[in-house]
Amino acid sequence: MRIPSIERIHSRFAYPLGISLTVAAFAIATNCMASPKAVAYSTPPAQVEVYDYTEITATVLSPDAANPFEDATLTGSFDAADGSGHWNIVGFCDSTDGSIFRIRFMPPRAGEYKYSVIYRQGKFQRTSTGTLRAVDAHRLGILRDDPKYPWHFIWEGTGQHYFFNGTTAFWLMGWRDERTIQYSIDRLHRLKVNRIRVALAGRTNVFYGEPVMIGANWTVFLTPWPAVDTEDFTHPGFDYSRFNVSYWQKFDRMLRYARDRNMIISVVLDMNDGKIHPAAGSEDEYRYIQYAVARFGGFSNITWDLGDDLNSYRDEAWTHKTGMLLEQWDPYHHLATSHPTKIIYQDRASSWFGFTSYQDWSRDQHNLMLESRKLQKKAGRIIPQTNEEYGYENHYPSWAAPRSDSADVLRRTAWDIVMAGGYQTSGETAKRGTNIWPDTGGGWMNGRGDDTMTMFLGYGHMVDFFTSFDWWKTNPHDELVNNGNYCLAEPGKIYAIYLPHADKVTVQLQSGHYQGYWFSALSGQKIPLPSVEGPSWTSLDAPDGHDWAILLQAR
Repeated sequence: MRIPSIERIHSRFAYPLGISLTVAAFAIATNCMASPKAVAYSTPPAQVEVYDYTEITATVLSPDAANPFEDATLTGSFDAADGSGHWNIVGFCDSTDGSIFRIRFMPPRAGEYKYSVIYRQGKFQRTSTGTLRAVDAHRLGILRDDPKYPWHFIWEGTGQHYFFNGTTAFWLMGWRDERTIQYSIDRLHRLKVNRIRVALAGRTNVFYGEPVMIGANWTVFLTPWPAVDTEDFTHPGFDYSRFNVSYWQKFDRMLRYARDRNMIISVVLDMNDGKIHPAAGSEDEYRYIQYAVARFGGFSNITWDLGDDLNSYRDEAWTHKTGMLLEQWDPYHHLATSHPTKIIYQDRASSWFGFTSYQDWSRDQHNLMLESRKLQKKAGRIIPQTNEEYGYENHYPSWAAPRSDSADVLRRTAWDIVMAGGYQTSGETAKRGTNIWPDTGGGWMNGRGDDTMTMFLGYGHMVDFFTSFDWWKTNPHDELVNNGNYCLAEPGKIYAIYLPHADKVTVQLQSGHYQGYWFSALSGQKIPLPSVEGPSWTSLDAPDGHDWAILLQAR
């Protein structure tokens, strides 16, 4: 993305020892003087919807940059005509030969905008200017932390609250047929999942004890860079100075498809399993992250994740520095996080850090999330708390407690998390197979599933319960209930109670009259309650032996 130094140009050409420095210097000078014949700019549509992006294409005639990903740039400035905003946007090369560059601008509000876009290559530069108009089409917009209720999320465009219900599909982009990617997004959307963790870079083995194998239709070897041998697990021979444009275009299409369904994609920049990474803090690593920002920043439906199991291959100093750089590079400041294996490795106090995302597989998630909230308060800023990896269905049962990875246990664990004022991400079973009979699954590994996989039906009931009231106004108040039950409350107005063991419950209410109902966490069944009066109320026994919730709201 940046023009390289003379030293980097020299090392890239790798002149043999017999060539004199004079000849080398002449070759370098010739490269620096190279310039294309001309640049032709597209004219963007005169009108774009707020939180969509407009795209300007620069077509380079007779491109001659030695490496267009390093030796040429496309940058732009976009200004609201009324003076209310200014955005500096970086474009990206979208062709291997440097013939196509693009720049994307996502207007955050309605109004008139003017722009100036400049292609630069050495001393050569060409500019295009123009205007465009953004209209409000009531898109949800970018996901933000709620400034009024900062433990929770809000859609910037509409002000609606977002009940975070996520899943993991690391190698979704390993599907070669994009219809499978689209099918997987559609299926998860129907199941009320609204967030998917998807790796941009990363490779792994398939020795997880799952019936999952690489084949002609799917791979775990993601290739954001050109490679000598993409199928070589440990030595793919990535050229980190360039990008595999077709792969990034495929990721574009996935993001656009998900955006049209209001699905948030957590862009996981890298992951530990493959041990193959650009060097920490190197120009190669920064070029990669900047390219991702330039290319995907115009999508409203992304959040950034610096890397899965991040503490396994990057330290906390790197995380803080890179997070701050990401905040600087992203003109829209999409929410960002990191994903270590412990809740303590979180950059909680830093401005770039939008919400927690960690891996903890214990089965006392309620108290873990309460502790996470305490740690966040201690850091001096309140942001949403999420555990994005507390287990996958039917995965790793050998070391876990009996059946602690079953669909029912994970569903109950999700309630434990949410009743502590937090959010969660889980993953479906991979046991239905990928390239192994019946070959209709993949679950947490690649996002594909079938109708026999029902875990998220239970999660959908949880979504229905919480989105039926103003959950974002409540906070944990377990002291208001007995028998080890959980309570979220806005005292005097809302009491949401969860009974993990189907007991009866006594609730300490503020004086007043309340209307409510029983809610089956297993099936979604609702049973109305007679009028309830404070200051104390004791329920009857739960309607059956499964877990239930109660919602009481002031009349």
